[in-house]
Amino acid sequence: MADATSGVTADLLKSKLFDQLQAQHVEIEDLSGGCGQAFQAVIVSSQFDKKTMLARHRLVNSVLKAEIAAIHAWTPKCYTPEQWQALHQG
Repeated sequence: MADATSGVTADLLKSKLFDQLQAQHVEIEDLSGGCGQAFQAVIVSSQFDKKTMLARHRLVNSVLKAEIAAIHAWTPKCYTPEQWQALHQG
């Protein structure tokens, strides 16, 4: 009988994003209560510079292609370092 979890963990997603996008900051939240089926992410990378939101999502999705295929819900929020800093000022 198949395991109920996807085998995808927040740590796995985080390490791939740090490695492949040279991300400065990654937050992964498991919204599925631990079964690894729904994740929300905040990703800060200078690779998002001059890219539209769609292009940023495509870049992230290409890095996590296998993992995204194994889960039901994936919600990335992609920011450049400048955008992230602006969000957290004041």
